Amino acid sequence: MTVAWLSLPWRGRSVSIEHAFIGADDPQAPLMVFLHEGLGSLAMWKDFPARLCAAASLRGLVYSRPGYGRSTPRPAGEHWAPDFMHQQAHEVLPALLHALKLDDPHAPPWLLGHSDGGSIALLHAARHPVAGVVVVAPHVFVEEVSVASIARARQAYTEGALKAGLARYHDDPDSAFYGWNEVWLSPAFRRWNIESDIAGITAPLLAVQGVDDEYGTLAQLHRIAAQLPHTRLLELPACGHSPHRDAPQALMDAVAAFVRQHRRP
Repeated sequence: MTVAWLSLPWRGRSVSIEHAFIGADDPQAPLMVFLHEGLGSLAMWKDFPARLCAAASLRGLVYSRPGYGRSTPRPAGEHWAPDFMHQQAHEVLPALLHALKLDDPHAPPWLLGHSDGGSIALLHAARHPVAGVVVVAPHVFVEEVSVASIARARQAYTEGALKAGLARYHDDPDSAFYGWNEVWLSPAFRRWNIESDIAGITAPLLAVQGVDDEYGTLAQLHRIAAQLPHTRLLELPACGHSPHRDAPQALMDAVAAFVRQHRRP
């Protein structure tokens, strides 16, 4: 995997986005865009995207959002608003796809998003062409269990080993951690809800969650299915918030089968 960077305009400045292409060399193979979690990055996916692309004969695009990984860090003192995932879905991702010449409406990409990345995938799919969507541990509304776990993450970051762990994957771990943590713990974010925003999704949708997810309950999947009855749900037993780490084979098998079923001729 060769990592590259490109510059995009965002928030009145230029940001550098690290990205990499993986998987099949066939230009006719479906393209899967991987959207990382709230503390994730290109590198934090480890080998899961490559393994999935090999199993499903996919091309893959993995990237770090602004503020994460080796992309441009969040400026010190910049606080993200509750619509930060909307901005990523409707500004950054479309600009990235356009810059990479991947925004052909006749050959749209698949999206696979984890956690915050899953929410971003849903928001994007509601307003932009996609071939299909896979969301893993997504959020569509705020639950107390999420807030409690995110509060514990702050303690682990300030008092434990989390900061040192994140420093292996982010040039500026404070940028990644506090951008995500501060907005999720802000009082204004308690009202965040995207159920009505995603009601227009018509693309194939697979929603996956671990039964033992410490950052959300299965109500997240059920609320998605209530808005989008064509959603296929997959609940993974003995699995936490990161099925690509806790149950990678089960997740790969499900995604590969889903893509094959809905692959365009």
